[in-house]
Amino acid sequence: MSDGVAPDLSHLHPSVRGSARLPAGERVELIRADRWIGYPKAVETVARLEALLGWPDKQRMPNLLLVGPTNNGKSMIVEKFRRGHLPVTEPNREHIAVLCVQMPSEPSVLRFYIALLAALGAPLQPRWRLAEVEQMSLSLLRSTGVRMLVIDELHNVLAGAGSSHREFLNLLRFLGNELHIPIIGVGTREAYLAIRSDDQLENRFEPVVLLLWAVNADTVSLLASFAAALPLQHPSTIATDDMAQYLLARCEGTIGELAHLLTAAAIAAVESGEESINQRTLVMADYLGPTERKRVFERELL
Repeated sequence: MSDGVAPDLSHLHPSVRGSARLPAGERVELIRADRWIGYPKAVETVARLEALLGWPDKQRMPNLLLVGPTNNGKSMIVEKFRRGHLPVTEPNREHIAVLCVQMPSEPSVLRFYIALLAALGAPLQPRWRLAEVEQMSLSLLRSTGVRMLVIDELHNVLAGAGSSHREFLNLLRFLGNELHIPIIGVGTREAYLAIRSDDQLENRFEPVVLLLWAVNADTVSLLASFAAALPLQHPSTIATDDMAQYLLARCEGTIGELAHLLTAAAIAAVESGEESINQRTLVMADYLGPTERKRVFERELL
């Protein structure tokens, strides 16, 4: 501060107050970093994943399907959970409690097994046959002690032809029966439609839906959490219904876009000296919403 008086940082979470005293450049880097905001639905979902990880071995294990629009926090929840169960390396063995694998964009059973082996760190060879990769995958899943399999971008299963679609749904059923571990599917609404097309799988996968955000108490609480987590030296008065309506209109209702907008506004607040997120810094923010970005891109193509 120019007058030598230390700023009052009581508006910030105690863990952030030290960061708010850092030089502007360092604070901008911190603002750009990913941060976990533990809103109720996210905390509840992580707790459900923890419960499934500790589920006793039984013939038919419970599964979960995490569904929501793109950029609405699904991957952040999975990453928060995964970081609590990182692989443990021993002299002759690696223990992987939670294995995350992404569904290939052009799905097939063979491509999925290859992606699974890559996630396990296995050396890949050309011209593998399906039976070989299947047996190697099952063997490594058991030897590394995998207790939960997370399949991200599960909606990509709909990108395959009809036969490929059916083969992969059969694969999900096979893996669940063979390994006796929970399987967590992550994807958009299309992932739910894919699972629902199979009666047996629909009964095995419990859906958890992350809806678009609306103007309500949960959103106001979320905004208060962001305001307390961003290392700005003055309070950001954004936890109001009016501000929630304005912010959600700009970011179109997803938490990923909301975080992007607030990050850009916080950087503008530091660089301009405003030191808070307000109408001025929100206007200065280097941010365009999804629809606006699309329009700009389409204009540039003309």
